Amino acid sequence: MIWLIFLPLLIAPLLYLIFGKTPMVKYFTLGYFVFLLLESFALLGTTPPSGYLELGSFLSVEAFDFVLDLRIDYLSAIMLILTSALLVLVTLSSWSQMSASYFALLLFFSGPIFGVFATTNLLWFFIFWELTLVPMYFLVGIWGGERRIYAAVKFFLYTHVASMLILLAFFILYKESGYFDITMIKESMIGSASLVWWLLFIGFAVKMPIFPFHTWLPDAHVQAPAPISVLLAGVLLKMGAYAMIRFAILLLPHQAQNFAIVMVVLGVITLVYAGFMALYETHLKKMIAYSSISHMGLVLIAIATLSFDGLGAALYEMIAHAFIISPLFLIAGILHHKTGSWQMHDMGGLMQKAPYLSAVFVIAGLGALGMPFTMGFIGEFTILISAIKSFGYPLALIALGSIIAASYMIWSYRRVIYGELSALVAQSDFRLGGVEFGALVIFALVIVILGIFPHLIFESINTAFAQFVGGAL
Repeated sequence: MIWLIFLPLLIAPLLYLIFGKTPMVKYFTLGYFVFLLLESFALLGTTPPSGYLELGSFLSVEAFDFVLDLRIDYLSAIMLILTSALLVLVTLSSWSQMSASYFALLLFFSGPIFGVFATTNLLWFFIFWELTLVPMYFLVGIWGGERRIYAAVKFFLYTHVASMLILLAFFILYKESGYFDITMIKESMIGSASLVWWLLFIGFAVKMPIFPFHTWLPDAHVQAPAPISVLLAGVLLKMGAYAMIRFAILLLPHQAQNFAIVMVVLGVITLVYAGFMALYETHLKKMIAYSSISHMGLVLIAIATLSFDGLGAALYEMIAHAFIISPLFLIAGILHHKTGSWQMHDMGGLMQKAPYLSAVFVIAGLGALGMPFTMGFIGEFTILISAIKSFGYPLALIALGSIIAASYMIWSYRRVIYGELSALVAQSDFRLGGVEFGALVIFALVIVILGIFPHLIFESINTAFAQFVGGAL
């Protein structure tokens, strides 16, 4: 497992230096990501139903408990599969447009992101967490829009400052427990548990992102190239939600119970506020960005239930959100590339010029608004049920999120898909390469298939939280 983390860090720059003028870099990157996906499924198959699969300890400095302990459980394995699948699809979506250095940075990114999900040592987790910022900074800053440098710097500073809170929490945990390994830390060892919880919660809330820590994300999404928006929404935001579950909930369950109402309130505010911001927007990609933030509010509400049902619903919604929001970002990027505009009123009548592209947009949009037979419906419905079970009928309020989502998605259909044919759309050629369109079709198929047959992944999701069957944490 360790070479899955460090090999990309070594190979990526060498591959670019040796084969940077040839297509070899993107072929190697795609092949490696397919292998990662297969390896992730193999790891899930060998992970025990409870506890961790031991993958070894490396680079030991025992005096400070600074050991790269690699262990995965079902939660980790599911996140590895999601990450690998999105890396494959992002590579396909970038196939004919990006340079060798772009694919080398994607390859570099895969190493630390695997480390985040595979280590149980707090210091190594932090190192990998921070390393993911480096390739993302360059991917946004080099291939982004006109204000790409501003967006890249804002993204880096916001998330890095939040990471300092996480690091402080980790050192407090070490000082009071004597361990950096989370499998050895018990909540009873921690005298400053409330302080640690708040430091972790704020640090991870920035990454998710949750209101009022969300302001870096719309700028990053708007300026990032569309495939990198997929990584931001599908991987980095899910990394924040994963860490919230792993550390703020599973490591500190009693503190999580004490402050559950805080998570619920912030989750509801995020859901409604970002939803209304999406409804207000005429900038297509910014509308999708606010939709993404709104759905992460739903994830936080589910996490706040601290129950088997709620955590399972949160993990399903994380997966659903990744596959639903990704094609929306990709199509927004395609429309901007073809028309030169981000404004929805410049994109009317797309169905007349690009019916297949429009069909994928409609399917993904139906998932975003929670239409039955899509992943979005299963995720939102299970969150609604678990929230009402945990907090009572007042949490039926979160159904308002689906109403708002239906409003802004149907409005976007009216202006982009079925509106009057705009001059920019009429003169544009929307033909795509087979590889890029194939990636969009895969997203659409996953949204529908896992919406009709959610049991295909719910069995693994339920196993991840099986220790909480019968009640709360």
